[in-house]
Amino acid sequence: MKPLHLYGTHAALAALANPMRKIKRVLVTKNAQKELEKNLSGVKNLAVVDAQKLESLLPPGSVHQGIAVECELLAQPSLQEWLSEKIEPVLLLDQITDPHNVGAILRSAAAFDVGAVIATDRGAPQESGVMAKAASGALEIVPLISVTNLVQAIEFLKKSGYWIAGLDSAAKQPLHEAKLDTKTALVLGAEGAGLRRLTSEHCDFLVRLPMSNRMESLNVSNAAAVALYDLYRRRNSG
Repeated sequence: MKPLHLYGTHAALAALANPMRKIKRVLVTKNAQKELEKNLSGVKNLAVVDAQKLESLLPPGSVHQGIAVECELLAQPSLQEWLSEKIEPVLLLDQITDPHNVGAILRSAAAFDVGAVIATDRGAPQESGVMAKAASGALEIVPLISVTNLVQAIEFLKKSGYWIAGLDSAAKQPLHEAKLDTKTALVLGAEGAGLRRLTSEHCDFLVRLPMSNRMESLNVSNAAAVALYDLYRRRNSG
């Protein structure tokens, strides 16, 4: 297995600040070393390399900003373990395969106090540098919980007192009219395909984001940001 490299200033600094992240080495260019030392002191296993060496370790075109952290995958809790400690809104991802989208969703989840993002171990991207860069540090904050079967995860959440709301552009009820609280699980479907039929059938209800008829839909990560802001605003109003 190739080593995991998290790159870019925000993703790298967040990984280094996370006590749960097992770091193997930190690779920086000379210019980036100065910036790193301003933010964190006493970084271990630091190697100063030239930009060409750094780029050879990363996917082509990676915007690394002169820093990459070689590390292990984060140990993530199971859904059962997480639920035994937390009562917070969660997101479920139904066949969202683009790591950029998953990373952006994690970033919104962190911004709007979502407790966890749940995806299947098949049909979803694994933790990667691309995902971490898009998440801008949120990969170190919000658990990315892997489950074998999304419908089983939905049913488990229901038994734990959660209401399951599926985001569907064809739904009759707009999100802002739905009575949702902290025990809300919002399900997002793949761009284009949307929620799978079985997933949709196991939701308690379906909701949509009201929008101008000039656009049919939003990118899934943008839709997640709008929906999560609405839920955050309601939980924190008054």
